[in-house]
Amino acid sequence: MPQQSAASVVDFLRIVERLKRTKRTGWVNSGIAGAESVADHMHRMGVMALLVEDDALDRMRCVKMSIVHDLAEALVGDITPFDGVSKEEKRARERQGMREIVDTLGGSAAAKEIEALWLEYEDNETAEARLVHDLDKCEMIQQALEYEESDGKRLDSFFNSTKDVFTHPQIRSWADEIRRRRRFRAGEETE
Repeated sequence: MPQQSAASVVDFLRIVERLKRTKRTGWVNSGIAGAESVADHMHRMGVMALLVEDDALDRMRCVKMSIVHDLAEALVGDITPFDGVSKEEKRARERQGMREIVDTLGGSAAAKEIEALWLEYEDNETAEARLVHDLDKCEMIQQALEYEESDGKRLDSFFNSTKDVFTHPQIRSWADEIRRRRRFRAGEETE
């Protein structure tokens, strides 16, 4: 297996750095001034994966998948369903971006692992991938609640888009708690 060079690692890290400056499109489009970056989102998902209590899952695989699932956005940007790009075109762009990222690492073991994790997430056929999809949506509504609190906005579309999508019982309980706190904050529920 080819070894990655110091130059290829530094080139890869320069690509990854873009995620720190790429703001999540949904928040920008909602008028959130200090919108989180894609890297912020991926980091909190990784931490959330550490909190999952499910012996049937490879938790470390979930952590790794969380921190690579949006890597292609470093090259193609954060494309949302409202950007006028078909799902097929978005997938093609991201696949090409991921190929470029993996090529940067020169076919090393790390490159192959990153690509495999990303493909597993995209295919959404394993229990780990389904969990990370749940984490992706749960982190989004956690952030939406926090922005509602800090920015005084209603971000209904983020909550509406995740209604009844959670499949893992623990993540569903987290999402239910987030929604409960939102209702309480809005005066619709008492502690």
